[in-house]
Order: sequence, then C-alpha cells, then structure tokens
Amino acid sequence: QVQLVESGGGLVQAGGSLRLSCSASARTFNMYNTGWFRQAPGKEREFVAGIRWIAINTYYADSVKGRFTTSRDNAKNTVYLQMNSLKPDDTAVYYCAASNKRGPIVVVPTEYEYWGQGTQVTVSS
Repeated sequence: QVQLVESGGGLVQAGGSLRLSCSASARTFNMYNTGWFRQAPGKEREFVAGIRWIAINTYYADSVKGRFTTSRDNAKNTVYLQMNSLKPDDTAVYYCAASNKRGPIVVVPTEYEYWGQGTQVTVSS
C-alpha cells in the first residue's frame, strides 16, 4: 500500500511559478512510476507529466511541455512538479499518482493504483 500526500499548491499570478511535492509512505516507492494529473471544474482528469521509477525517462503533455518539469528524489520518497510560466488555464486540482507498472509512462488515470488527495493550483490573470 502506498499513501501519497501532495503539497505546494496555492494562488499565483500568470507568469509565476510553483513547485508541487508528492511524498510517499512506502519504502518501495522508488519501484513505482509516478504521474501528475490535474482536474479543472467540469473537466475530466488529464495527464500532465510522468517520470519512470528509474528517473531516467520523463513524459509531458503538450500543453505543459517546456514549462513544467517533473523529478524525483527516491532517497526522500518524493516526486516534484516544477511549474513555470503558469497560465490561467493551468488552474486545477493537481494529483500525484503511482503505478507499479514499470514500463513506459502511461497517460491513462486508470493505470495508476495509488492517488494523493490533490492540491489546488489557482493562476490569476
């Protein structure tokens, strides 16, 4: 069982930056691929970024490529999402998720077994 806790959300002006953190309870967290998703009101949950358990491969949605960066520190059981050049369209609840499928990063939410509670990110214009 893996428990995930996100932090770092908040209110920021357009063009600003935030860094989200996702801390995991399991010592085996370094064996899980992780993904970041977001969900805006009235919209479906969408993939944002992912990183493989070996931290070599990352994958990003086109909408955030070049602005967001995901990384992980397996020694701290923590995954990060650095968000730069934020836009009002980035406003959503952001979730981290973990998958024990250690192949390529997948973008489908149902492929992830564990989820955090989410953290709100609001970008004002």
